Amino acid sequence: MHVARRGPLACRRHFLRQFPGGFRDETYLAWERDYKWRAHRRWRTEVGGKVEYGSKLADNRHHEVSSAAVRIEAGQPLLFSYEKMALKDAIRSGDGVQRFAEGCYDWLWGDGTERERFERWIQTVASLPRKQTRVLTWPILTVFGFIARPRVHAFLKPVAMQRAAKAYGFDFAYSSTPNWETYSSFLELCRTVRHDLADLEPRDQIDIQSFLWVQGSDEY
Repeated sequence: MHVARRGPLACRRHFLRQFPGGFRDETYLAWERDYKWRAHRRWRTEVGGKVEYGSKLADNRHHEVSSAAVRIEAGQPLLFSYEKMALKDAIRSGDGVQRFAEGCYDWLWGDGTERERFERWIQTVASLPRKQTRVLTWPILTVFGFIARPRVHAFLKPVAMQRAAKAYGFDFAYSSTPNWETYSSFLELCRTVRHDLADLEPRDQIDIQSFLWVQGSDEY
């Protein structure tokens, strides 16, 4: 993967060349932020926060939760088409529906440390029914935390984020096999970028992920 190391200041200039108004730029909002924020608002309405989500599980409304989560993501250009299909296949059965709904809640708001919750979520996603394409990918693993709790969780698209980390000059501990060390390293990259861009006032991980996407995606 040949990517030039530009460093934080050059990456910042690259972003601002694309979007001179920074994270409030009208084109930035239209191209990068608004659709991700709409997905989050839909999640809050259709799935809910901790209390609402937990109440639905207590009422055995697992199918409602799982279907809503997959439907909300399906309308966004976040996962690849084969990943979207793998998710649909994974929740066709009652077992898959229950595992996904309970596992996702546990990842978002369960007991234990963030590492413990994330490692349980890896196990859950790995155990989901598979028809053709594997379900356990970094994008599938991280997209729902990003949609549900964008102030906390980050969305990891492997190729673009590896490129972005290299361009930024960050030593990203990436492994293609999902694990806590890689996700923790990615969150540290996000914290570093957020600190460096504090004057641009990023609101959440949506802004940070979008900044990194601009650095690592072929689109830019």
